[in-house]
Amino acid sequence: MILGIPKEIKVLEARVALTPAGAHALTEAGHQVLVETQAGMGSGFSDQEYLDGGAEILQEVEELWQRAEMIVKVKEPQAVEIARARPGQTLFTYFHFAADQALTEGMLASGAHCFAYETLEVGRHLPLLTPMSEVAGRMAVQEGAKALQAPQGGRGVLLGGLPGVAPAHVMILGGGVVGTHAAWMASGLGAQVTILDLDLERMRYLEEVMPANVTTVFSTRQAIRERLPHTDLLIGAVLIPGARAPKLVLEEDLSLMAERSVIIDVAVDQGGCIETCHPTTHEEPTYVVQGVVHYCVANMPGAVPRTSTFGLTNATLPYVLQLAQLGPKAAVLESSRLATAANVLAGQLTNEPVAQAFGLDWKDSVSVANRL
Repeated sequence: MILGIPKEIKVLEARVALTPAGAHALTEAGHQVLVETQAGMGSGFSDQEYLDGGAEILQEVEELWQRAEMIVKVKEPQAVEIARARPGQTLFTYFHFAADQALTEGMLASGAHCFAYETLEVGRHLPLLTPMSEVAGRMAVQEGAKALQAPQGGRGVLLGGLPGVAPAHVMILGGGVVGTHAAWMASGLGAQVTILDLDLERMRYLEEVMPANVTTVFSTRQAIRERLPHTDLLIGAVLIPGARAPKLVLEEDLSLMAERSVIIDVAVDQGGCIETCHPTTHEEPTYVVQGVVHYCVANMPGAVPRTSTFGLTNATLPYVLQLAQLGPKAAVLESSRLATAANVLAGQLTNEPVAQAFGLDWKDSVSVANRL
Protein backbone atom coordinates (compact mmCIF):
# COMPACT_ATOMS: atom_id res chain seq x y z
CA MET A 1 0.00 0.00 0.00
CA ILE A 2 1.07 3.62 -0.56
CA LEU A 3 0.97 5.60 2.69
CA GLY A 4 1.12 9.39 2.93
CA ILE A 5 2.42 11.36 5.92
CA PRO A 6 1.47 15.04 5.50
CA LYS A 7 2.78 17.89 7.62
CA GLU A 8 0.24 18.84 10.27
CA ILE A 9 -1.39 22.22 9.59
CA LYS A 10 -3.46 22.78 12.74
CA VAL A 11 -2.27 25.94 14.49
CA LEU A 12 1.08 25.32 16.24
CA GLU A 13 0.81 21.54 15.79
CA ALA A 14 4.35 20.19 15.42
CA ARG A 15 3.78 16.47 15.95
CA VAL A 16 4.14 14.05 13.05
CA ALA A 17 2.30 10.78 12.56
CA LEU A 18 5.33 8.61 11.83
CA THR A 19 8.94 8.54 13.00
CA PRO A 20 11.76 7.64 10.60
CA ALA A 21 11.95 4.28 12.37
CA GLY A 22 8.27 3.79 11.61
CA ALA A 23 8.88 4.59 7.97
CA HIS A 24 11.62 1.95 7.91
CA ALA A 25 9.29 -0.64 9.45
CA LEU A 26 6.63 0.06 6.81
CA THR A 27 9.02 -0.05 3.87
CA GLU A 28 10.56 -3.27 5.21
CA ALA A 29 7.05 -4.72 5.20
CA GLY A 30 6.74 -3.89 1.50
CA HIS A 31 4.79 -0.64 1.65
CA GLN A 32 5.64 2.67 0.01
CA VAL A 33 5.85 5.69 2.31
CA LEU A 34 5.43 9.28 1.08
CA VAL A 35 6.40 12.05 3.50
CA GLU A 36 5.75 15.74 2.93
CA THR A 37 8.95 17.74 3.16
CA GLN A 38 9.70 19.01 6.67
CA ALA A 39 6.75 17.07 8.14
CA GLY A 40 8.97 15.86 10.97
CA MET A 41 10.96 19.03 11.60
CA GLY A 42 8.83 20.15 14.57
CA SER A 43 9.55 16.83 16.28
CA GLY A 44 13.24 16.93 15.47
CA PHE A 45 13.30 14.63 12.42
CA SER A 46 14.97 15.71 9.18
CA ASP A 47 13.92 14.76 5.66
CA GLN A 48 17.19 12.85 5.35
CA GLU A 49 16.24 10.59 8.27
CA TYR A 50 13.05 9.63 6.45
CA LEU A 51 14.99 9.06 3.24
CA ASP A 52 17.36 6.81 5.19
CA GLY A 53 14.29 4.91 6.41
CA GLY A 54 13.21 4.22 2.84
CA ALA A 55 10.56 6.94 2.48
CA GLU A 56 10.09 9.27 -0.47
CA ILE A 57 10.05 13.00 0.27
CA LEU A 58 7.48 15.06 -1.64
CA GLN A 59 7.59 18.83 -2.02
CA GLU A 60 3.90 19.20 -2.89
CA VAL A 61 1.25 18.12 -0.41
CA GLU A 62 -1.36 17.86 -3.17
CA GLU A 63 0.72 15.15 -4.85
CA LEU A 64 0.95 13.27 -1.56
CA TRP A 65 -2.82 13.24 -1.09
CA GLN A 66 -3.36 12.24 -4.73
CA ARG A 67 -0.92 9.34 -4.68
CA ALA A 68 -1.50 7.95 -1.18
CA GLU A 69 -4.01 5.15 -0.69
CA MET A 70 -3.82 5.69 3.07
CA ILE A 71 -3.19 8.96 4.91
CA VAL A 72 -1.76 8.76 8.43
CA LYS A 73 -2.04 11.93 10.52
CA VAL A 74 -2.10 13.18 14.08
CA LYS A 75 -4.95 15.68 14.25
CA GLU A 76 -8.35 15.76 12.56
CA PRO A 77 -8.34 16.89 8.91
CA GLN A 78 -8.64 20.64 8.52
CA ALA A 79 -11.00 22.13 5.92
CA VAL A 80 -8.45 22.08 3.09
CA GLU A 81 -7.56 18.46 3.94
CA ILE A 82 -11.20 17.37 3.97
CA ALA A 83 -11.43 18.73 0.43
CA ARG A 84 -8.38 16.64 -0.58
CA ALA A 85 -9.79 13.34 0.70
CA ARG A 86 -11.28 11.12 -1.99
CA PRO A 87 -13.58 8.10 -2.23
CA GLY A 88 -11.88 4.86 -1.25
CA GLN A 89 -8.94 6.56 0.47
CA THR A 90 -8.24 5.50 4.07
CA LEU A 91 -7.46 8.05 6.80
CA PHE A 92 -6.04 7.00 10.18
CA THR A 93 -5.79 9.80 12.77
CA TYR A 94 -7.50 11.41 15.74
CA PHE A 95 -10.92 12.56 14.53
CA HIS A 96 -13.05 13.31 17.63
CA PHE A 97 -16.08 13.44 15.34
CA ALA A 98 -18.64 13.95 18.12
CA ALA A 99 -17.26 17.44 18.80
CA ASP A 100 -17.37 18.63 15.18
CA GLN A 101 -20.43 18.23 12.96
CA ALA A 102 -18.82 19.99 9.98
CA LEU A 103 -15.90 17.54 10.09
CA THR A 104 -18.30 14.60 10.35
CA GLU A 105 -20.41 15.73 7.41
CA GLY A 106 -17.32 16.60 5.37
CA MET A 107 -15.75 13.17 5.80
CA LEU A 108 -19.05 11.44 5.08
CA ALA A 109 -19.33 13.41 1.85
CA SER A 110 -15.74 12.58 0.88
CA GLY A 111 -16.41 8.87 0.54
CA ALA A 112 -13.19 8.10 2.40
CA HIS A 113 -12.75 5.45 5.08
CA CYS A 114 -12.05 7.04 8.47
CA PHE A 115 -10.34 5.05 11.24
CA ALA A 116 -10.03 6.98 14.51
CA TYR A 117 -7.23 6.45 17.00
CA GLU A 118 -9.46 7.51 19.89
CA THR A 119 -12.10 4.79 19.48
CA LEU A 120 -9.82 1.78 18.91
CA GLU A 121 -10.56 -0.52 21.85
CA VAL A 122 -8.71 -3.43 23.37
CA GLY A 123 -10.95 -4.77 26.09
CA ARG A 124 -12.01 -1.65 27.96
CA HIS A 125 -8.80 0.19 27.08
CA LEU A 126 -8.08 2.81 24.40
CA PRO A 127 -4.41 2.15 23.65
CA LEU A 128 -4.01 4.81 20.95
CA LEU A 129 -5.58 7.52 23.09
CA THR A 130 -3.66 6.59 26.24
CA PRO A 131 -0.23 8.11 25.46
CA MET A 132 -1.67 11.50 24.49
CA SER A 133 -3.98 11.40 27.52
CA GLU A 134 -0.90 10.83 29.68
CA VAL A 135 0.78 13.86 28.12
CA ALA A 136 -2.36 16.00 28.41
CA GLY A 137 -2.89 15.07 32.06
CA ARG A 138 0.65 16.04 32.98
CA MET A 139 0.52 19.19 30.87
CA ALA A 140 -2.79 20.24 32.45
CA VAL A 141 -0.99 20.73 35.74
CA GLN A 142 1.97 22.51 34.14
CA GLU A 143 -0.32 24.88 32.26
CA GLY A 144 -2.61 25.29 35.25
CA ALA A 145 0.29 26.21 37.53
CA LYS A 146 1.42 28.78 34.99
CA ALA A 147 -2.09 30.21 34.47
CA LEU A 148 -2.45 30.66 38.23
CA GLN A 149 0.48 33.07 38.22
CA ALA A 150 -0.49 36.73 38.46
CA PRO A 151 1.30 37.82 35.24
CA GLN A 152 -0.86 35.28 33.38
CA GLY A 153 -4.07 36.62 34.92
CA GLY A 154 -4.33 34.04 37.70
CA ARG A 155 -4.81 34.32 41.46
CA GLY A 156 -1.10 34.37 42.18
CA VAL A 157 -1.18 30.98 43.92
CA LEU A 158 1.73 28.53 44.08
CA LEU A 159 0.41 24.98 43.75
CA GLY A 160 2.54 23.56 46.54
CA GLY A 161 2.25 26.51 48.92
CA LEU A 162 5.03 27.09 51.46
CA PRO A 163 5.79 26.11 55.04
CA GLY A 164 3.06 27.93 56.95
CA VAL A 165 1.14 28.71 53.74
CA ALA A 166 -1.61 26.36 52.55
CA PRO A 167 -1.16 24.69 49.15
CA ALA A 168 -3.54 25.21 46.24
CA HIS A 169 -6.65 23.08 45.91
CA VAL A 170 -6.93 21.14 42.65
CA MET A 171 -10.20 19.45 41.66
CA ILE A 172 -10.06 16.86 38.86
CA LEU A 173 -13.26 15.70 37.15
CA GLY A 174 -12.58 12.13 36.05
CA GLY A 175 -10.19 9.49 37.34
CA GLY A 176 -9.16 7.96 34.03
CA VAL A 177 -5.79 8.28 32.34
CA VAL A 178 -5.86 12.09 32.11
CA GLY A 179 -7.11 12.52 35.66
CA THR A 180 -4.65 10.03 37.11
CA HIS A 181 -1.61 11.65 35.50
CA ALA A 182 -2.86 15.12 36.44
CA ALA A 183 -3.25 13.97 40.04
CA TRP A 184 0.26 12.52 40.14
CA MET A 185 1.72 15.76 38.83
CA ALA A 186 -0.32 18.06 41.08
CA SER A 187 0.25 15.98 44.21
CA GLY A 188 3.95 15.76 43.43
CA LEU A 189 4.08 19.55 43.44
CA GLY A 190 2.43 19.56 46.86
CA ALA A 191 -1.12 20.60 45.97
CA GLN A 192 -4.19 19.29 47.77
CA VAL A 193 -5.95 17.19 45.13
CA THR A 194 -9.51 15.86 44.90
CA ILE A 195 -10.53 13.43 42.14
CA LEU A 196 -14.25 13.03 41.39
CA ASP A 197 -15.44 9.95 39.52
CA LEU A 198 -18.42 7.59 39.24
CA ASP A 199 -16.49 4.31 39.15
CA LEU A 200 -16.07 2.99 42.69
CA GLU A 201 -13.57 0.33 41.63
CA ARG A 202 -11.44 2.96 39.96
CA MET A 203 -11.57 5.13 43.08
CA ARG A 204 -10.51 2.19 45.24
CA TYR A 205 -7.52 1.72 42.95
CA LEU A 206 -6.65 5.43 43.10
CA GLU A 207 -6.87 5.43 46.89
CA GLU A 208 -4.29 2.63 46.95
CA VAL A 209 -1.75 4.19 44.58
CA MET A 210 -2.06 7.91 45.25
CA PRO A 211 -0.20 9.81 48.00
CA ALA A 212 -1.95 11.13 51.10
CA ASN A 213 -2.64 14.56 49.59
CA VAL A 214 -5.02 13.02 47.03
CA THR A 215 -8.58 12.15 47.99
CA THR A 216 -11.40 10.66 45.94
CA VAL A 217 -15.06 11.69 46.02
CA PHE A 218 -18.07 10.15 44.27
CA SER A 219 -19.08 12.59 41.55
CA THR A 220 -22.47 14.29 41.83
CA ARG A 221 -23.53 17.77 40.83
CA GLN A 222 -23.83 18.68 44.51
CA ALA A 223 -20.32 17.37 45.28
CA ILE A 224 -18.85 19.45 42.46
CA ARG A 225 -20.68 22.64 43.45
CA GLU A 226 -19.71 22.23 47.11
CA ARG A 227 -16.02 22.19 46.19
CA LEU A 228 -15.94 24.93 43.55
CA PRO A 229 -15.59 27.82 46.06
CA HIS A 230 -12.39 26.26 47.43
CA THR A 231 -10.90 25.23 44.07
CA ASP A 232 -7.91 27.12 42.68
CA LEU A 233 -7.42 24.85 39.67
CA LEU A 234 -10.21 22.81 38.07
CA ILE A 235 -9.21 20.15 35.53
CA GLY A 236 -11.84 18.59 33.27
CA ALA A 237 -10.71 15.04 32.46
CA VAL A 238 -13.95 13.31 31.47
CA LEU A 239 -14.08 10.81 28.62
CA ILE A 240 -16.92 8.79 27.11
CA PRO A 241 -15.29 6.96 24.16
CA GLY A 242 -16.38 8.47 20.86
CA ALA A 243 -19.13 10.59 22.42
CA ARG A 244 -19.46 14.23 23.43
CA ALA A 245 -18.34 14.93 26.98
CA PRO A 246 -21.14 15.63 29.48
CA LYS A 247 -21.38 19.16 30.87
CA LEU A 248 -20.47 18.80 34.55
CA VAL A 249 -19.86 22.48 35.33
CA LEU A 250 -22.45 24.93 34.02
CA GLU A 251 -22.02 28.63 33.33
CA GLU A 252 -24.03 29.49 36.43
CA ASP A 253 -21.55 27.50 38.54
CA LEU A 254 -18.68 29.85 37.74
CA SER A 255 -20.09 32.38 40.21
CA LEU A 256 -19.10 29.94 42.96
CA MET A 257 -15.43 30.04 41.99
CA ALA A 258 -12.88 32.51 43.29
CA GLU A 259 -11.88 35.43 41.10
CA ARG A 260 -9.00 34.51 38.77
CA SER A 261 -9.12 30.81 39.56
CA VAL A 262 -8.30 28.56 36.60
CA ILE A 263 -10.09 25.92 34.53
CA ILE A 264 -8.20 23.51 32.25
CA ASP A 265 -10.68 21.52 30.12
CA VAL A 266 -8.78 18.59 28.64
CA ALA A 267 -12.08 17.23 27.28
CA VAL A 268 -12.36 20.15 24.86
CA ASP A 269 -11.62 17.96 21.82
CA GLN A 270 -14.76 15.98 22.72
CA GLY A 271 -16.88 19.11 23.23
CA GLY A 272 -15.67 19.92 26.75
CA CYS A 273 -17.11 19.06 30.17
CA ILE A 274 -17.27 22.73 31.20
CA GLU A 275 -20.23 24.57 29.63
CA THR A 276 -18.21 27.75 29.06
CA CYS A 277 -15.45 25.88 27.25
CA HIS A 278 -14.60 26.52 23.61
CA PRO A 279 -11.47 25.41 21.74
CA THR A 280 -8.42 27.66 21.88
CA THR A 281 -4.93 27.39 20.39
CA HIS A 282 -1.38 27.54 21.69
CA GLU A 283 -1.19 31.05 20.19
CA GLU A 284 -4.05 32.31 22.39
CA PRO A 285 -4.64 29.57 24.95
CA THR A 286 -6.79 31.35 27.55
CA TYR A 287 -9.84 33.55 27.90
CA VAL A 288 -11.86 34.77 30.89
CA VAL A 289 -15.52 34.15 31.71
CA GLN A 290 -17.01 35.60 34.91
CA GLY A 291 -13.53 36.29 36.21
CA VAL A 292 -12.39 32.66 35.78
CA VAL A 293 -9.44 31.93 33.49
CA HIS A 294 -10.19 29.17 30.93
CA TYR A 295 -7.45 27.17 29.18
CA CYS A 296 -9.02 25.03 26.45
CA VAL A 297 -6.33 24.15 23.91
CA ALA A 298 -7.59 21.24 21.81
CA ASN A 299 -4.13 19.84 20.98
CA MET A 300 -2.24 20.23 24.23
CA PRO A 301 0.37 17.52 23.45
CA GLY A 302 1.35 19.50 20.36
CA ALA A 303 3.30 21.81 22.66
CA VAL A 304 5.75 18.99 23.41
CA PRO A 305 5.94 17.43 19.95
CA ARG A 306 9.06 15.32 20.29
CA THR A 307 7.89 13.52 23.41
CA SER A 308 4.37 13.25 22.03
CA THR A 309 5.42 11.94 18.62
CA PHE A 310 7.48 9.13 20.15
CA GLY A 311 4.68 8.27 22.57
CA LEU A 312 2.02 8.30 19.85
CA THR A 313 3.89 6.30 17.23
CA ASN A 314 5.01 3.71 19.76
CA ALA A 315 1.31 2.95 20.17
CA THR A 316 0.00 3.46 16.62
CA LEU A 317 2.66 1.79 14.45
CA PRO A 318 1.47 -1.82 14.94
CA TYR A 319 -2.03 -0.81 13.88
CA VAL A 320 -0.78 1.30 10.96
CA LEU A 321 1.10 -1.77 9.75
CA GLN A 322 -1.94 -3.99 10.16
CA LEU A 323 -4.33 -1.55 8.46
CA ALA A 324 -1.90 -1.08 5.57
CA GLN A 325 -1.52 -4.83 5.18
CA LEU A 326 -5.22 -5.67 5.30
CA GLY A 327 -6.84 -2.63 3.72
CA PRO A 328 -10.04 -1.10 5.16
CA LYS A 329 -12.48 -3.92 4.32
CA ALA A 330 -10.40 -6.83 5.62
CA ALA A 331 -9.29 -4.73 8.60
CA VAL A 332 -12.89 -4.43 9.80
CA LEU A 333 -13.79 -8.04 9.01
CA GLU A 334 -10.63 -9.69 10.35
CA SER A 335 -9.54 -7.42 13.21
CA SER A 336 -12.00 -6.73 16.02
CA ARG A 337 -9.71 -3.97 17.25
CA LEU A 338 -9.52 -2.07 13.96
CA ALA A 339 -13.28 -2.56 13.56
CA THR A 340 -13.78 -0.42 16.67
CA ALA A 341 -11.65 2.32 15.07
CA ALA A 342 -13.82 2.49 11.94
CA ASN A 343 -16.02 5.58 12.30
CA VAL A 344 -16.89 6.22 8.63
CA LEU A 345 -16.79 3.74 5.74
CA ALA A 346 -17.50 4.91 2.18
CA GLY A 347 -19.92 7.65 3.20
CA GLN A 348 -21.64 5.63 5.94
CA LEU A 349 -21.33 6.54 9.61
CA THR A 350 -20.37 3.48 11.69
CA ASN A 351 -20.06 4.97 15.18
CA GLU A 352 -23.21 5.10 17.32
CA PRO A 353 -22.15 7.85 19.80
CA VAL A 354 -21.27 10.18 16.92
CA ALA A 355 -24.62 9.43 15.27
CA GLN A 356 -26.40 10.22 18.52
CA ALA A 357 -24.52 13.51 18.89
CA PHE A 358 -25.87 14.83 15.59
CA GLY A 359 -29.05 12.82 15.04
CA LEU A 360 -27.59 10.91 12.08
CA ASP A 361 -28.13 7.36 10.85
CA TRP A 362 -25.43 4.79 11.46
CA LYS A 363 -24.74 1.14 10.69
CA ASP A 364 -22.46 -1.47 12.19
CA SER A 365 -18.99 -1.35 10.64
CA VAL A 366 -18.96 -5.08 9.85
CA SER A 367 -22.23 -4.90 7.91
CA VAL A 368 -20.94 -1.91 5.93
CA ALA A 369 -17.57 -3.57 5.27
CA ASN A 370 -19.30 -6.65 3.89
CA ARG A 371 -20.74 -4.48 1.13
CA LEU A 372 -17.49 -2.72 0.19
